[in-house]
Amino acid sequence: MTASDEPPPRHARVERHVTPGPRNSLAHWTAARNPIRVAINYIVVWLIRISPSLRLKRWLLRRIGVTVGDGVSWGLEATPDVFWPDLITVRSDAIVGYDATILCHEFLQDEYRTGEVVVGERAMIGAGAIILPGVEIGPDARIAANSLVTRDVPPGATVAGVPAESMGRGGTDRDEADLE
Repeated sequence: MTASDEPPPRHARVERHVTPGPRNSLAHWTAARNPIRVAINYIVVWLIRISPSLRLKRWLLRRIGVTVGDGVSWGLEATPDVFWPDLITVRSDAIVGYDATILCHEFLQDEYRTGEVVVGERAMIGAGAIILPGVEIGPDARIAANSLVTRDVPPGATVAGVPAESMGRGGTDRDEADLE
């Protein structure tokens, strides 16, 4: 892949929204999203987090606007963005692990930012991982537990850490080296 073929970095896909006045952008959240819609999303997200039924989780995620592929597994306590769940796409057979969080917004001092998050087919997001707005996770990619994903993850790659960094292509080379 040449530099011109590479997708733009996450920040290029994040939309900036300047907020008025001297207070931080979170103080103006009701101008950004309808409070009733956010309250409904919050209640539905609470149900998604505690339900053991994957079928019910997929159904509820779709009701709040998440694009969910067939066979997606959404772990207990995993949390989609409450403000902008409609910016999340989780493709078929992906796994979102226990207590993982997918964020599509960032409230900052003078602005807030929104960006779509796409999780590719058969990708795996480990327990407690946090995905930031505008990130694309490629098909068959793996995110280690408790990682902070601030950049795109290429197809088949494994990332870990805070911030998440590449661990190689799927970890198979490393596993085989450990056995020698």
